[in-house]
Amino acid sequence: MATSLDKVVYTAKTHVTGGRDGNGRSDDGKIEVKLSPPAQGGTGTNPEQLFGIGYAACFMGAMKAVAPKVGVQVPNDAAIDSEVDLGPTSLGYGISVRLNIKLPGLQGEQAQKLVEEAHKICPYSNATRNNIDVKLNIA
Repeated sequence: MATSLDKVVYTAKTHVTGGRDGNGRSDDGKIEVKLSPPAQGGTGTNPEQLFGIGYAACFMGAMKAVAPKVGVQVPNDAAIDSEVDLGPTSLGYGISVRLNIKLPGLQGEQAQKLVEEAHKICPYSNATRNNIDVKLNIA
């Protein structure tokens, strides 16, 4: 069952032509990208790269949001390296994700609790939960 929004706080609007061999842009002009299929040496980015950046940025924001609840501060030099795999499934094609989370100065239980709580509220985590394989690795 799909989860409905209680309230819309923002709507991102984009326009794509040509699919994986095309172009994409946001309605506000802040993003304009040339698109290329992955692993074919094209000159543009691909949807998997964009998804990885979006998920990592969203997850970082979720960690910052839950940090006070967990009683920690997200380190200024925290970083997330995302890996988005694309491959065939029984239904066509799918993706899987690994978020490699670096939290310098946070150890063990503190880092684990921060990541667990962020995973509960992150919109990307909630959108992908039980749909694709997501691994959260604390480096």
